Amino acid sequence: MIQSMKLIEDIFAERLHIDPHAAESLYTFIVITAMILIGLGINWILQSIFRWMSRHNVKLIRSKWHPYLVKRKIGHHALMLIPGLILYFIPYLAFDADTREIRTLHRLDIVYLLIVMIMIGNAMLMAFLDFYSTTGRNRSRPLQGLIQGLQVALYFIGGIIIVAVLIDKSPAVLLTGLGASAAVLMLVFKDSILGFVAGIQLSQNDMVRLGDWIQMPDGSANGNVEEITLNTVKVRNWDNTLSMIPPYTLVTSPFKNWRGMQESGGRRADKNIYIDMTSLEVCSKDMLEDIMKNIPLMNSYISSMPQDACTEVTNIQLYRRYIELYLRGNENVNQALDLIVTQKEATAYGLPVYVYFFTNDKAWASYERKQSDIFDHLMTIVPEFGLRLYQRP
Repeated sequence: MIQSMKLIEDIFAERLHIDPHAAESLYTFIVITAMILIGLGINWILQSIFRWMSRHNVKLIRSKWHPYLVKRKIGHHALMLIPGLILYFIPYLAFDADTREIRTLHRLDIVYLLIVMIMIGNAMLMAFLDFYSTTGRNRSRPLQGLIQGLQVALYFIGGIIIVAVLIDKSPAVLLTGLGASAAVLMLVFKDSILGFVAGIQLSQNDMVRLGDWIQMPDGSANGNVEEITLNTVKVRNWDNTLSMIPPYTLVTSPFKNWRGMQESGGRRADKNIYIDMTSLEVCSKDMLEDIMKNIPLMNSYISSMPQDACTEVTNIQLYRRYIELYLRGNENVNQALDLIVTQKEATAYGLPVYVYFFTNDKAWASYERKQSDIFDHLMTIVPEFGLRLYQRP
């Protein structure tokens, strides 16, 4: 092989009238150019065959993974390994073994193969994430932050190995050197490291899912979670503004997740209706008859009361009973969930009648309308029981 190489170099020197050193450089340049062209040609042939197969292979097309493999070009990246493997051995046909040219070309070829393998690994992670995002588990166990963490690790380890190959050192030597700079690296990648760890905690503890309505106590976010990444949780607020929250903030700070309400059969409504305490009184027979006449819903309750109880019943007691009967018959109230009507401790603002129930509609706008309609009625019916609402003079 040395004799053939020398012969070609001599021909270059003789025909082109250049010195032997320049002839050797020209020969090396031509060989490297030819190798690159051979690699490109092999890659073009393989890619053409693969495209034809992917279009005509019915079994491959029907595979559930096919759209994601095509989108991320995993087959395209994998075929790029073959020219690199072939080009690893071609230099032996043009150069003698254990020469500077062989070592340099091998080093460059290994770097090429490492870059392709990093591209394949990244494409596989993204294809898996694309497929996982279409499943039902993505809402309860989002993996975008975890995948991004794996991508960072892939690029970091791949970069260390590539640098080690280029400088002809062991990766362990570089990692040992980086160990001394761990504090600096921790500072540089602090947000990514915290986000990665927090993302795992959020996922494992099922603290936040895509689509959850979360509310921060400081008012920085109040809306639906749209995206969970390595460094941010994107929340679309109800005014359509976007809030970006670091994942570790959700781990270290309290926040409210309304998922429980969204998954339940209703949404809670609870308010106090303040009654003027000077309007409380024991009902007379005439008052009971007026209530039965004006409020048919109370007929059965008052009629079923024992005779001695009728002389002791108060108007506030009847009002509380009316609220309960009214809510029990209201189609907008979820009857399967708690319904409580009770009297709280008297305050300077009157006697609070606490009303607690769940509407069967959880959508914000319709919920507000329905619960407002209910409390409007409960407040306007107060005078029918001889009561007055408290209003500060």
